[in-house]
Amino acid sequence: MKCAFLGLGVMGYPMAGHLAKAGHEVTVYNRTTSKAQQWLDEYEGKVAETPELAVQEADFVFACVGNDEDSLAVGREALAAMSAGSIYVDHTTTSASCAEKLAELAESRNVGFLDAPVSGGEAGAVNGALSLMCGGEEGHLNNAEPLMQAYAKRIVHIGPVGHGQLCKSVNQIAIAGLLQGLSEAVAFAKASGIDTDKTLEAISGGAAQSWQMENRWQTMVEGKFDFGFAVEWMRKDLDIVFCEGSRFDADLTVTKLIDSYYKEVAENGGNRWDTSSLVSRIDRQKA
Repeated sequence: MKCAFLGLGVMGYPMAGHLAKAGHEVTVYNRTTSKAQQWLDEYEGKVAETPELAVQEADFVFACVGNDEDSLAVGREALAAMSAGSIYVDHTTTSASCAEKLAELAESRNVGFLDAPVSGGEAGAVNGALSLMCGGEEGHLNNAEPLMQAYAKRIVHIGPVGHGQLCKSVNQIAIAGLLQGLSEAVAFAKASGIDTDKTLEAISGGAAQSWQMENRWQTMVEGKFDFGFAVEWMRKDLDIVFCEGSRFDADLTVTKLIDSYYKEVAENGGNRWDTSSLVSRIDRQKA
């Protein structure tokens, strides 16, 4: 298939690479052109200077950019140049209203639209093992799914446009609470002096098991936070959660508290640290 990928950040770069390795004709666009050239040095494909040029003749267009503003700007330019019958998939984490605006524009162009935010972090993108939460028409998903399988191990149709983004909010709420609990568990284990490796072995096979525990426990103990999903991006996503939650009076008491903890981490130099750096706040208080 001829496809375009717009945005070559931490997630988009390897996702576009998986499409190229799967044999698709990929044209990439990135705001920083040197990053696009770097991608071209590693994978087979083409580089376009604008979203409009990237999507010409594309059957499928995938986007993974920064926020609502970026998603709308890139999406509007791309959709204006896409052919009728093609499909636009936005992997950016945005508000549901942003997805709905892009879907309306896509419909006016007779272009299919899916909001499909991702979960799995940088490792998931690199390993082609992401989870996708998809909103939009099931027929559009059926058409796009064979391509998305190049970088995703789980693809779930949540519901109509915007529901993929709402599902991502649920995901971030769950992760925030889990990581705070894990941070307190790590701090407790360290303070008690027990063997952390044996502790992990003991509890990771039971009810306390989670992806975060299996992949972040040891690095949290060691104070290593130079990988994965950054604090600044989690706080961006939580801002979306709070805006969406206000629409239906959701109880986000704990999530708001944890966001304030992330604010402390960011103010102490951890804005680009992995989200598991919540534990650093506890360590700092004890210092």
